[in-house]
Amino acid sequence: MDKITTFPIKQLPNKAERHKLFGSVDPLPKSKPVEKSKMADLQNTKKDFLFDLDAVGIANVKHPITVFSNLKPTTQTSIGTIEFTSSLKNTSKGTNMSRFTQQLNHYHEQGLPVDFATLKRFTKDLAERLDQKDAMIKVEFPWFFERKAPQSGLSGMNHADAVIHVSYDKEKGHTVSVSLSGLITTLCPCSKEISEYSAHNQRGQITMEVSLTEGFDGTSLDWKESLLEAAESNASARLHPVLKRPDEKMVTEQAYENPRFVEDMARLVAADLYEMPFVTKFNVSCRNEESIHLHDAVASVSYDKRHTESN
Repeated sequence: MDKITTFPIKQLPNKAERHKLFGSVDPLPKSKPVEKSKMADLQNTKKDFLFDLDAVGIANVKHPITVFSNLKPTTQTSIGTIEFTSSLKNTSKGTNMSRFTQQLNHYHEQGLPVDFATLKRFTKDLAERLDQKDAMIKVEFPWFFERKAPQSGLSGMNHADAVIHVSYDKEKGHTVSVSLSGLITTLCPCSKEISEYSAHNQRGQITMEVSLTEGFDGTSLDWKESLLEAAESNASARLHPVLKRPDEKMVTEQAYENPRFVEDMARLVAADLYEMPFVTKFNVSCRNEESIHLHDAVASVSYDKRHTESN
């Protein structure tokens, strides 16, 4: 028979006494007002505070959002990392931070879809709520899309990192820019050329930052899908969540048939973005995590289609 060990019962002080034991003290006498109308409002102080501020607001706000996509899943709930700001004149000491989160909660009741129409309304409403001439919102979120294996057809989920940046100005209206960062495979042309047996490859990251035409509303064309295709279609091969042996054979052979330097990727993706009518300017940044080096290889290109190149 197992021996049962008993312990003496410990008498603990009650919770209030325990709190005092660890440093809590009784509230001090209070003399300041508790009604909002009688409280000092330092943020609304009007003086010459030396400089206008380009932006003031809140950032790193995690919030549920709704994402629409042409690729499955067509409607998905994601988590957005949100930043929103407005400018501030030197005659105002500060902004009303609570109004930013009040605005966010109001739109949360509508599901907070991250489409251009909603975010344009959001920035205009925010500027009016803050009594400012401008406002900006930036939403970063993971976007998921179904990817089928090339031979077996087995499906899984891939994802890319998306950003929507919408600015509102009372005089100039709205400006919209987007960003998409996705992963691809590149196979080294140099090692293919000089090696007897094989060629090294690596995972590459393509980041595209794009300004959009004023009339583009994203209803008939999914910008996320277009940018993803620009990155993946120019790579040595696409990434797949599920690959059986026949799939792996197809993917590795495709990569061998389409070698790409990091410089090649930057230029090829730029060419696709140049041909997109809803894109006004862009930056393409490529990074390869080299498989036979300790370093990464990088390349980037920027282009503004609104400016005519000088001869």
